[in-house]
Amino acid sequence: MIGSNLERDGDRNDRETAHATALIHHSYTPPAGFASVQPPVHKASTVIFPDTKALQARGWKDKAGYSYGLLGTPTTYTLEERIATLEGGVQTLLLPSGLAAIALVDLALLRTGDEVLIPDNAYGPGKELARTELARWGITHRCYDPMDPSALAAMLSPATKLVWLEAAGSVTMEFPDLSALVRIARAHGALTALDNTWGAGIAFDAFDIEPGLGVDISVHALTKYPSGGADVLMGSVTTRDDSLHLRLKAVHMRMGWGVGANDAELLLRSLPTLALRYHAHDQAARRLATWWSVRIEAQQVLHPALPASPGHEAWQRLCTASAGLFSVVFDERYSAMQVHAFVDALRLFKIGFSWAGPVSLVVPYDLSTLRSRPAWRGTLVRFSVGLESVDDLIGDCEQALAALG
Repeated sequence: MIGSNLERDGDRNDRETAHATALIHHSYTPPAGFASVQPPVHKASTVIFPDTKALQARGWKDKAGYSYGLLGTPTTYTLEERIATLEGGVQTLLLPSGLAAIALVDLALLRTGDEVLIPDNAYGPGKELARTELARWGITHRCYDPMDPSALAAMLSPATKLVWLEAAGSVTMEFPDLSALVRIARAHGALTALDNTWGAGIAFDAFDIEPGLGVDISVHALTKYPSGGADVLMGSVTTRDDSLHLRLKAVHMRMGWGVGANDAELLLRSLPTLALRYHAHDQAARRLATWWSVRIEAQQVLHPALPASPGHEAWQRLCTASAGLFSVVFDERYSAMQVHAFVDALRLFKIGFSWAGPVSLVVPYDLSTLRSRPAWRGTLVRFSVGLESVDDLIGDCEQALAALG
């Protein structure tokens, strides 16, 4: 009896061992030729090579093959190519966030003793990165008035190697004369990098601002319009110049920046509706901003498509559309506490950072924290218009105004 049990146990162990190996090294390969609307999702850290020669020939500088999941899979390559097409560029790198994309550009192009110039109204975390981390590495920065090209020209120095641009400006929404700024930086020999998140590759072509003139690098927080679902964090860096792309890609590889396959999948699923969603956000925001422009509570409504908004003429010359963002500077007679009470009273607008998702968002700001020399006084509220009914959003703003007192 004992012997029989041992034999059965031995047979079972043999079968389990055989199954374990067979399940890992199974010979079946699905037939080629499967086609679907959405591209398949490839998840991998390890990439298998057919032989030693292929392993030793692996490379990371082009997309001719695969070496390691961090350096690209069919899924991330596909997303990179589609973002490059969206931006009007040739090569794209993916990063875990828009801020990481800004950091990549700074790290790849600047070294000790260099200077970077940043618009005074640029994305705050990007300015903070320069103020803290870049300063620790001996890289200086100064902020220029993006609405005055002569101010940029006067600030350029032999140490200036990179000029950041942003259109429209973060939160305060001024639209600069990009052609003039790029022309000035190019004449000096400095590279230009544009935070093109607002334009999303839809409003204008960053690499063809006018014939023969464009930025060197376009950075995009794919978290916003390309995602559209408020559930993905990702950034991109796009170029047209191969040598510049390789400078960026080398640092990208050394820093170990990568994105998850499932996040890439969500972006690929959302991209086909990007143009439709962008224009829907645009039209809704224009209507709501126009409604605000005649309210006595508003000192100024900041939306590039409105004639009274700073930089409207520059926007009109360059753009065919506008994002779903605008800001309201409340009349100075209202305290910050009163404006915050208005924000808290909103029901459809939710309080939260970011934008471009289906839910409308709102955030109050102290103008003194946004610009070194604010053009306005008082409290500003930025609205991100989602995909709700505009009539309902107007009604929400109207009922909340009672909280101003």
